Amino acid sequence: MKLTRYKLSELIDVRRGASLAGEYYATEGELMRLTLGHFDYQGGGFKDNTSKNDLYFTGPVKPEFILSEGDIITPLTEQTPGLLGSTAMITESGKYIQSQDVALITPDESKFDRNFCYYLLPSKIVKQQLAAGAQQTKIRHTTPDRIKDLTVFIPDLASQKAIGQLLRDIDRKIALNREINRNLEAMARQLYDYWFVQFDFPDENGKPYKSSGSKMVWNEKLKREIPEGWNAALMKDFLVIGNGKDHKDLETGIYPVYGSGGLMRYVNDFLFSGESVLLPRKGSLSNFMYVNESFWTVDTMFYTKEKLKGAAKYIYYSMRYVDITRYDSGTGVPSMTSISYYAMPFVKPTNDIIKLFDEILSPWIAQIKHNEVQIKNLTKQRGELLPLLMNGQVSVMPPEVNCDLS
Repeated sequence: MKLTRYKLSELIDVRRGASLAGEYYATEGELMRLTLGHFDYQGGGFKDNTSKNDLYFTGPVKPEFILSEGDIITPLTEQTPGLLGSTAMITESGKYIQSQDVALITPDESKFDRNFCYYLLPSKIVKQQLAAGAQQTKIRHTTPDRIKDLTVFIPDLASQKAIGQLLRDIDRKIALNREINRNLEAMARQLYDYWFVQFDFPDENGKPYKSSGSKMVWNEKLKREIPEGWNAALMKDFLVIGNGKDHKDLETGIYPVYGSGGLMRYVNDFLFSGESVLLPRKGSLSNFMYVNESFWTVDTMFYTKEKLKGAAKYIYYSMRYVDITRYDSGTGVPSMTSISYYAMPFVKPTNDIIKLFDEILSPWIAQIKHNEVQIKNLTKQRGELLPLLMNGQVSVMPPEVNCDLS
């Protein structure tokens, strides 16, 4: 595949966004201002920005700064190392305002395929040039002119389209899996809420328990009404807590290592295998995790074993309703002890209801795990393919070629 050398100025237009006055920032509205938090610089692409609550803009804005679905954007400021050169595609027309830290990239599609452009800009060769030319202040910056001055090597338009489409198809599958997982997780949370907060689990006739007028009784320990036949219990009645410990081997393996911040790395042996709720011991005390695999936890985490079948899922979703700050025993760094966890009170449903909850959620959680593995594999495949496709070492066969060898 022949590659031709271009300056990006021959292929794209780059426009800086609008300066938006802070007096018009709002917590709700019709138009949302784009920030650097909308770039998923690790996974790639566009993401919701959950770090701010004043993202809406209610002031006047020129129409050309209101972006459309499929528009390509890139940061002009690097608040996080590796951010410069990232790209994202706008997901919805008429919703997002291009702010001054964000550049709009408009390719000349007679020479430069839009999808190919989207993947070329975050490639290693472009990012290296951006890093070399960025203003070396505490927070690095670039400009539209610097971006246009970069040098790239691209194939003919037909090859660009094939490469761009392949990579977009991989990304769409990743996005679809993530959306399925979000929906499954929402379903699980909603089911928990119906059954164990609103107490509308199915009664013996399959009807919602509380809404159908079934008996509720006062529980003195919990200071609330609960369904008849249910009781108060402590976490120690559901789970056995084990201490995580540091793993000295830093080699890559197959078993995940979890800390209070989430997945840390992989090692070649495991601390526990099976269904477990991971409970933070230090640090981010609200970062509870459910796992059902062979894993390792470091000393900032507790892992648990089930005393009662189905308890792991039940306690995991119950923990969303616990005010963990009430149990914090740390004087500086937030900390928990196993004694504090064991003493947490919970509603104790009948064993049949816990078992049914477990049976319903098990295939959903298995599907989530399957999708996560597929996302990981597809992301790895995309990462390995990207440089090979961009430098011409690998080409994509046009769809019109008939590969049937029979």
